[in-house]
Amino acid sequence: MTRGYVARAAASAERDTGGRTRLTRLRSDGPLALRETAEALYLVGAAAGPLGGDDFALALEIGPGARLAVRSVATTLALPGKGESRMAVRARVSAGGHLDFAPEPTVAAAGCHHRSAAAIELAEGATLRWYEELILGRHLELPGKHTSRFDVTLGGVPILRHELRLDDPAVFGSRAVIGDAKAVGSVLLVAPGLSREPYAAASDGLAVLPLAGPGVLITAVAGNSATLRHRLAQGEELAGSGTSRNAMNAGASSSSA
Repeated sequence: MTRGYVARAAASAERDTGGRTRLTRLRSDGPLALRETAEALYLVGAAAGPLGGDDFALALEIGPGARLAVRSVATTLALPGKGESRMAVRARVSAGGHLDFAPEPTVAAAGCHHRSAAAIELAEGATLRWYEELILGRHLELPGKHTSRFDVTLGGVPILRHELRLDDPAVFGSRAVIGDAKAVGSVLLVAPGLSREPYAAASDGLAVLPLAGPGVLITAVAGNSATLRHRLAQGEELAGSGTSRNAMNAGASSSSA
């Protein structure tokens, strides 16, 4: 890959003696700017991109009992350039910790060649909500190439190895992959009390897949972002019980204030 902008950012969250979550480390780098608010830790784009050749990485550490929500202030636009662009997120969540990662959508602009990768290590007793949306091209535009990958372990045991490669329209445009959809997304939930009932309906563009462990993977396709978001929310309702929903909501509302 041709070398472009290289950026490394990191954040660590710890629970204090009063039971509040506080950020003990917050490091921004170039286009990866991190901003703390009362509701969440926000990713703020300080420059255009990623452009082809850029290499961005974000490291998150969630201490025992700490709870952190990560959001972004705007859509990420993957743009063409010299070579492949990369965005890697590595997260470690300790026992009793919770991470709710839900940025705004990524748009794969025409000509881009982008790869996103997430590696999440959960200790026993940790919980997770990991939410992603991808929009295939801007208005009336064919998408560029995009690959996304999840690698998730719980207590050192893999619970998910998942990759979606959208680099050949003849392949990903088939009904076996995403068909004529312009938006695709997923939600990974890891928490006790999740539903173990699978759900899949081509008419809904939605699938809910219980994993081998306390986890559920929700995937959806749609013609636009609004419909995709609605379907993913429906999937979360199908997957959640009272116990798991309370855990997810608590994580989403927690902050490092």
